Amino acid sequence: MRLLTHNMLSSNIKGVSNGFPLRIEVEKVLKKQVDFNADFLRNMFPKIEWKAFVDAARTIGYAELPEEVDDSSILTSEEFLNKFHHALLELHLEEGALVCPETGRRFPVNKGIPNMLLHEDEV
Repeated sequence: MRLLTHNMLSSNIKGVSNGFPLRIEVEKVLKKQVDFNADFLRNMFPKIEWKAFVDAARTIGYAELPEEVDDSSILTSEEFLNKFHHALLELHLEEGALVCPETGRRFPVNKGIPNMLLHEDEV
């Protein structure tokens, strides 16, 4: 599971008012090379919840991203775009879990696929 995916997921358990961001429990992380596309990164940047993204990257062992970004002018920096690309697309949570911040419910991640299915009593 890429951090791009993680940034879009939330817990939909019945009664949960704030199921984002899911906390990551890491067992195995893979690095998979992906072609660099600066236009894609610039288009995705405004859709990313930055604090959640940086926290997730640090959880899986990548601490190269700035804590805060003040404005979109940073998108002209090739150094920043390379770091953003690596964290967003090349780091994969292969094994582990995603944990609901409100209930503590664990959603397993196996072979890079998060299982977000709910039990009957959670719907």
